[in-house]
Amino acid sequence: MTLASFAFPTAIRFGPGARKEVGPHLRGQGLQRPLVVTDKALAALPVLAEFRSHLQGLDVAVYSGVAGNPTASQVMAGAAAYQAHRADCVIGFGGGAALDVAKVVGLAATHEGDILEYRWDHPQVRVIAQELPYFVALPTTAGTGSEVGRSSVISEDATHLKRVVFSAKILAQKVFADPELTVGLPPHVTAATGMDALTHNIESYLSPAYHPLCDGIALEGARIAARSLRTAVKEPGNLAARGDMLMSSMMGAIAFQKDLGAVHSCAHALGAVCDLHHGLANALMIDTVLAWNQEAVPEKFEELAHVCKVAGGGAAFVPWLRQLKQDIGITGTLATHGVTPAQLPRLVDIAFQDICHQTNPRPCTPQDFERLFAAAM
Repeated sequence: MTLASFAFPTAIRFGPGARKEVGPHLRGQGLQRPLVVTDKALAALPVLAEFRSHLQGLDVAVYSGVAGNPTASQVMAGAAAYQAHRADCVIGFGGGAALDVAKVVGLAATHEGDILEYRWDHPQVRVIAQELPYFVALPTTAGTGSEVGRSSVISEDATHLKRVVFSAKILAQKVFADPELTVGLPPHVTAATGMDALTHNIESYLSPAYHPLCDGIALEGARIAARSLRTAVKEPGNLAARGDMLMSSMMGAIAFQKDLGAVHSCAHALGAVCDLHHGLANALMIDTVLAWNQEAVPEKFEELAHVCKVAGGGAAFVPWLRQLKQDIGITGTLATHGVTPAQLPRLVDIAFQDICHQTNPRPCTPQDFERLFAAAM
C-alpha cells in the first residue's frame, strides 16, 4: 500500500430554492460587485433575469460571452469584463462551459499572461501566486459537475485542442445546486448531459487508481443516474428526478479526482475535431469502449450491474447501457452525427495524446483507438 491523499473541500447548498440564498451569502461575505459569468443562450432566457431578482442590493454585471466549447479568448474577455466592472467576486451561472470559464476568469483578471499559460502541462507553467476572487457556482445543467471540480477545460482558439487548468485554488468557495434551475432543459440536452454524469461515475469507478472514497461516491452516483435519467428526460418537470441527476452529476465530478478513462479521451477528441457536444460524444462512445474494457475488470462490471439493478449481471451491463441510450433518444453512430472517415487519423492522434486514458482499465495504443473509433462509426 502506498501513501494517498483525499480531499472533499467544496461547501454545497443543495435543493429547490438554493439560488435565492446567493445574494444574502455574498453580502454576508462583505462582497458587493459580482460579475455573473454565463453563456449567450442563458443570458437571453427568463431564468437569468429571475436569478438576478434575488441579487438585490448588489451591483451586478453580466459577462455572457461563453459559447460552445469554451476558448481562451472567451476567458480573457471575461477577465476584461471583471476588471472593467471593478468586480470583487464571480458568480458562475450555467452549464459546464460557463462554469469552466467562470472558474478561471478571476485567475486571468488578477494574474499576468494568457490563461493557457496556467494549464497543467504548459512547458513554463505559470504559478497561481495570489489569492483568487471569491467564486460561487450555480449549475443549470446536470452533467459535467464542473461546479465542484478543480479543473477548467479550455480550448485553444486556433487548434480547438482542449487544455486543462488544474488547481484546488479554482474550486468554488460555495456551490448553490438548485434543481429548479434545470427543469427548463430540453429532453435532448437532459439526455446528453445525463449520459455525461453517468459516464463520469462509471469511468471513475473503473479507474485502477486507489481511492475507495471515490469508488463509493461513483457507485452511488451511477445508481442514482440509472434510477432517474429516463424520468428526467421524459418528465422534465419532475423535480425529484431533476434533483437526482444534479446530485449524480456532482458525485461524478467529485469521484473523477480518481481519474477517468478512454471514453473521455475519445470524447475530448470528438469535441476538438468535430465540435460534438461533450455529453453526446461520451454517449456515442461509452458502450463501444466499455465492451472492450470489460474483460480487464469483470468484477467491477458485476458491481456496476448490481447497483444499477441490471438483470443478468456484469455481462448484461453494456447491453443495458445501449438500451438506456435508446430510451432517452440518443441514437445513431458517429457517422450519423457527422463524423467522417477522413477525420479518424486526427481523432486517433488527439485521443492518444489525451491524459484520461492513462487510467483506463486496459492500456491504450493508437491502434486501439483506431479500432474503437471505427467500431463506433
